[in-house]
Amino acid sequence: MATPTAPTARRLVTEIPGPRSLDAQRRRLDTVAKGVGSVLPVFVESASPGLLHDVDGNTLIDLGSGIAVTSVGAAAPAVVSAVQEQASRFTHTCFMVTPYEGYVRVCEELAELTPGTHAKRSALFNSGAEAVENAVKIARHATGRQAVVVFDHAYHGRTNLTMALTAKNMPYKHRFGPFAPEVYRVPMSYPLRDPQGLTGQQAAARAIDMIDKQVGADNLACVLIEPIQGEGGFVVPAPGFLPEIARWCAERGVLLVADEIQTGFCRTGTWFACGHEGVVPDLITTAKGIAGGLPLAAVTGRAEIMDAVHGGGLGGTYGGNPIACAAALATIEVMREQDLCAKAAEIERIALARLRDLAGRFPVIGEVRGRGAMIAAELVRPGTTEPDADLTARIAKACHARGVVVLTAGTYGNVLRLLPPLVIPHAVLTEGLDVLAAAFTEVVR
Repeated sequence: MATPTAPTARRLVTEIPGPRSLDAQRRRLDTVAKGVGSVLPVFVESASPGLLHDVDGNTLIDLGSGIAVTSVGAAAPAVVSAVQEQASRFTHTCFMVTPYEGYVRVCEELAELTPGTHAKRSALFNSGAEAVENAVKIARHATGRQAVVVFDHAYHGRTNLTMALTAKNMPYKHRFGPFAPEVYRVPMSYPLRDPQGLTGQQAAARAIDMIDKQVGADNLACVLIEPIQGEGGFVVPAPGFLPEIARWCAERGVLLVADEIQTGFCRTGTWFACGHEGVVPDLITTAKGIAGGLPLAAVTGRAEIMDAVHGGGLGGTYGGNPIACAAALATIEVMREQDLCAKAAEIERIALARLRDLAGRFPVIGEVRGRGAMIAAELVRPGTTEPDADLTARIAKACHARGVVVLTAGTYGNVLRLLPPLVIPHAVLTEGLDVLAAAFTEVVR
């Protein structure tokens, strides 16, 4: 945890990265596999709301939240206290051997918070990819069908099955095949890149037509979709797209699986992004923001679907670890007490206005989009939709050099994405956006 005297604003005392971080990076290269990358080789020592304090004494503004994980902060006092208290009692038993109440309490919270008033069941896991993989297992078992439909630009994980579900080759799939079969990809609603005037309902009809022709509903276990695509570039589908996909699934007896791993837990201004259009999925996967930085994930779904799986068919040694469950319960309580859905909506108001102002000044910004504290700018060659990944990387690098952590994303590598902690102070967010604007001014002009 950051000390009481930790800086409360951005402060740079060395170049980024500093000498101690560079030394740690040299040691890392001697022992850590090169396939494990890092956006910015700054070694963090502590954290406070919206800020990262590195080993060189620099304080950086965090607009990444560890990829939407530390929504309540990277050292939230309530989470730290819950973790310490649970660790002092026991760290592990394996829920499949001797259960504990924390696991049950997390499942009770998920039943209350996830969309829909129907009876629900949950199973807990370790990572988002593991949750997605188990959601597919459950859908296949419950329906007796094998085919899975996913969408262009989707990201669902790095395991063998979730690599097959993921759209982007490099770096996620390149030379890691062969991949799992019976996965079919259809077009996503992508307003910037769809034909002009294509509505959400029309984009859904395009996808459904392909499903009917190439897969067939009778062979289809589930349609798996991110309500707002994450790694794909924070693609927000046109209004009506998700409800129309959900309607078709319900009519054909196909399960709708919402991957809310990045969008869930207040990130988009509601508890779950499906709520923006009243979509109620049959299964929903969660991770990232669920436990304040500890590894925890879940599949939550209709009771009759979840309970279709035989005893012993779901689980894992560490799934629903007691410390992670304690962290999740504390995280959810912080979200309620501090009304982090409202705070995400306020971040949206501030960040969208600033990015739209930049778009008016810099034609390289083809589109500003997002919801809540999940905001992006897609960079293109002016007057076109041709992606400009090089410019995107240079602007991100300029932000990093000034002590602001931003991330890039997108199938074409041309999207700047902002994922600030939901507890970021207003002044810190504003300064981070000021630095982003300065980076555009320097790099573009």
